[in-house]
This record gives sequence, structure tokens and C-alpha cells, in this order.
Amino acid sequence: MGEQFDLVVIGGGSGGLAAAQRAAEYGARALVIESGRLGGTCVNVGCVPKKIMWNGAELGGALADAREYGFAAAEAAHDFGALKARRDAYITRLNDIYAANLARRSVELLRGRASFVDPRTVSAAGRTLSAPHVIIATGGRPLLPRIPGAELGITSDGFFELAALPPRVVVVGGGYIAVELSGIFAGLGAETSLVLRAATPLRGFDPMIGETSAAMLRAAGVTLLTGGVPAALVRGSAGLTLELTDGRSVGPADCVLWAIGRQAESGDLAPERAGVRLGTDGFVTTDMYQATSAAGVYAVGDVTGRAQLTPVAIAAGRRLADRLFGGQAGRHLDYDQIPTVIFGRPPIGTVGLTEPAARARYGHDAVKAFRSGFVPLYHAVTEAKPRTEMKLVTLGPEQRIVGLHVVGAGADEMLQGFAVAVRMGATKKDFDETLAIHPTSAEDFVTMR
Repeated sequence: MGEQFDLVVIGGGSGGLAAAQRAAEYGARALVIESGRLGGTCVNVGCVPKKIMWNGAELGGALADAREYGFAAAEAAHDFGALKARRDAYITRLNDIYAANLARRSVELLRGRASFVDPRTVSAAGRTLSAPHVIIATGGRPLLPRIPGAELGITSDGFFELAALPPRVVVVGGGYIAVELSGIFAGLGAETSLVLRAATPLRGFDPMIGETSAAMLRAAGVTLLTGGVPAALVRGSAGLTLELTDGRSVGPADCVLWAIGRQAESGDLAPERAGVRLGTDGFVTTDMYQATSAAGVYAVGDVTGRAQLTPVAIAAGRRLADRLFGGQAGRHLDYDQIPTVIFGRPPIGTVGLTEPAARARYGHDAVKAFRSGFVPLYHAVTEAKPRTEMKLVTLGPEQRIVGLHVVGAGADEMLQGFAVAVRMGATKKDFDETLAIHPTSAEDFVTMR
């Protein structure tokens, strides 16, 4: 029997911190174990620093557009190192803020790596800790391909360690991270190639998104190589060359970045001692209440492998604490209708079902899709003419909106409000009866025919 707590949380990322702090607000004695920087992937090597780099790439585009708006702007040189220094200083401040928030709520922070002794007991930093409730919130890490020379490349973690912008970059992958980092590299001035297994990126999203994102990447100067399966990464005198299984080669490059997926950070937890069952790539298997196969042990966030998004981890952690310590029986996260944004250039937003998924679930004839495409007003006077594409997926005679998808400038900000409407069960008529705000891109969602 070790030191007694009401809740022990293994992992100080978004989900773990949210659960511990919410539990403490209910009066629970909570402890968080973390060996690295507080805030997890999102704060340190994910959404927050990524968005800062995306902002930099967007400013580069705005400087180019400024000339077409009448500004006599000189060619601006970008100081990658200066941006990195400011970004890293901001992240350090966030780490300190997270620590202060824990202290303010009387949540103890223990620095170290944890492993289970049994389902109710955890060992970390030479201490033995017991609690009726233990939450695993250890997050995930990027995968490397199992090919010769894979170690010569970097992952998204390594992207945030770069001290200078590599002149020639190859990104491998077709998901969120691959699309985002390709756009950032190109926007900051790197010669960028993206290697995809499929014909388009973002294959898990609505087909409109995949098709449009491929076009937007090419327009941003990214070279797309489709049907590409890596076979080996080789270093030569001119740089790195990626060899593909079909005999093609990509390079030479100064940097190859793997964005091929993530695996759970669960290997050193000794989950078998607690009876916690793991699935593919070490992800912790949970039910709708975040409960694992061991009574009293739960998991939230990326370590579960489900909807690996920061707001999802936070919501799951808070709802779990509401149920365990707030008397809210049955409280849990609904994983349907999760809004999300990919920070491509332009950004991509989506909530609800894709058109193919809706037809597969409800039948082809029960679903009607509406689509709109246009060049936004911002680009009326610019040489570049990127398009905004929108789609509504509706169900039944009442045309309830079950999916909403957008690629275009402002998608990241407009999606939040529309996600509320979709979750509330809005219909196409509700959208039609809402007055448009003109001239905006968002107005097309309420004028679509």
C-alpha cells in the first residue's frame, strides 16, 4: 500500500491535466506524473507551435499579395531562427503556466516515469502511489517506417528542433501532419515534395477535401508524388534520396520528414501488471466511458488512438472527472460530430459525416449533398486565384445536416459556429432562413442551392 490519493493521472498532456484539474475542483486529492514538459504533444510539438509556424507561412503569402493591393513591398527575407526563438520562448511560458495552474488547484506534480505495480498502484520517481482511480494519459509519438535508412529522416517532433529552414524538403505521408507541414515548408520558402501512397491526401475525409487539398498544395508550389511507397532512404554527396518500391527516387533533399502515423506511448507502463489490454500500435483499449479492461483504470487522449485531437482529450478527461467525482452518472464524450481543422494553406474544416459515409449508413437515396465553389473576394485583385470549396451533406426529407465540409481561407474560424448548428440538428431550411453576411465566404453555407 503506497501513498493514498483519490486520483493518479499518468501523463501531463491536455487530457491528463484536464482530468486532474476538474477532479480537484470537486475536492479530489489528485496527482499528475509527468517526465517531460507539461502540455504534452499539443503544446510542445503539435498544435500550438505548428500554428505559429503556419502563421509565419501565411504572412509570407500576405506579403506577396500586398504588392497586388498597391503596397510597394520589397522582397522580404525570412529569419527562421528568429521565429523559432520567439516560438520556443512562448512555449516555455505555457509550460510554466500549466505548472502554476496545477499548484493553484492543489494538484501535486511528480516528475518521473510511471509504471503499474497493480491496478490500483503506480510506481514513479521512487514513490509508490495508490488510488481507487488511475488515468492513463501518456499520449503518443510519431512512427518511423521499417525501411533501411529511416533514421536519416525526422518526424514532426524533429520539425520543431530545426534551427534553420532546409532548402529542399521531402515529406512522406497523406494525413493532417503531412499536409500541414508541407504547406508550412513551402510557405516559408523551401522546395517541397510530398510523397503519397494514394492519389490524394486526407483519404479519410470527404472526397471533396482530398481533391481540393491536392490542388491547393500544387498551387502552393508543393510537388506531389502519388502512389509512392518508401523502400529506403539513402544519404549521398548531394543529400538524401528517398527510393520508392516502384523504382522511382525522390531527391536529393536536405530533409526528409516522416508523417506516416503515430503510436501510443504505453510501452514502459507495464500495463499487464494492471490487467490493461492494449490494441494495435500499443493503443489502450477503452469503452465509451474511457474505462479500460481493468476496473478503476481509465485512458484518455491520444494513447487510446481515437480521434487524436487536443479538444477531444480535454473533453474526455473533464467528462470522466465529472462522472467519477462530480456525481454525473453516465457522463461521457460523444465521439460523433467532432469538428476539426487541418491547417493547410488555405485551412480545411470538417464536421460530421462524409458524403460516402452518410450514403453507406442511411442509404443512397436518403442523402442529398449541396456543393459550392468560388474564388473568394480577397483574391479578386490578386494573380493567384485559389478556390474555396464547400459541401453540405443532408439526410431525409427534412434535410437535416449531417456533414459540413469546407476548404478555403477562414475555414478554421467559421467552422466552430457551424459545428454548433450541426450538433443541434440544424436543417438545410434553417440555413436557408439565416440571413447571409456579405461579402464573406461563410455566406455560401446559407445561400447554397
